[in-house]
Order: sequence, then structure tokens, then C-alpha cells
Amino acid sequence: MSYSRYRSRSRSVDSSDVENPGNNLFVTGLSSRLTDQDLEKHFSTEGEVIDASIVLDPWTRESRGFGFVTMATLKEAERCIKYLDRSVLEGRVITVEKEAKTRSNPNTGKVSGRQIIAWKEVFPKQVTC
Repeated sequence: MSYSRYRSRSRSVDSSDVENPGNNLFVTGLSSRLTDQDLEKHFSTEGEVIDASIVLDPWTRESRGFGFVTMATLKEAERCIKYLDRSVLEGRVITVEKEAKTRSNPNTGKVSGRQIIAWKEVFPKQVTC
């Protein structure tokens, strides 16, 4: 009897993954022509990149214009925020900030804290929490 179908589909390994230690970065403003390797090369100027990935649309497989970069240390991540935020990559100004581990759950449709804050700024009277 196989129990594999009962395993969690979550990508997190344990509860320590819930908090961002500070070395995970959220990058926006990315060009659709950019690859994971281009993103890694840009961030490697400020330290060792553990992982760099651009988020793709699941149906079209095109870039959604944002991605995530994991640096080796907190100090390197802070350097990236300081020196690469508002920098130009492939002709586009990118923003770099610490990743907030409050993303929406695609299975439940619940939105993240970041999305609610953004919606409140655009529609201050319509959004209630």
C-alpha cells in the first residue's frame, strides 16, 4: 500500500521555512526576455547567489515580471537591496526587497498581506480585512 498520495504537496520542509531569515529577495520589474541565469549574474555582483528564479505564467510559460533570489548570507542580501534596488537590468528598472513569506495559497485563494496593502492603497474604501 502506497501512502505517497497522502503526503503534503507543500514545498516547505518544516516550520522554520515560514520565516524569512533575510537572505530571500523579491525582485520586480523584470523584462520578459530575462532568464534565471541573467538574474543570477546580475545579483552575483553583490555576493554568492544560492538560487535565482523568475516566476512564469503556468499556461503561457512567459515571465510574469517578477522573481526571487536567495543570497548566501544576510549581509549579501542587504547589499543587494542597497545597491541593486532601482538598478537597470535589460533596459528596465528593477526593485529589490526582502521577500515577505506571506504569499497567497493557490489552493485556498487567500491573498497575502502584501496584496491587501496594495489593494487598500488603490481602493481605500472598498477593501476590508
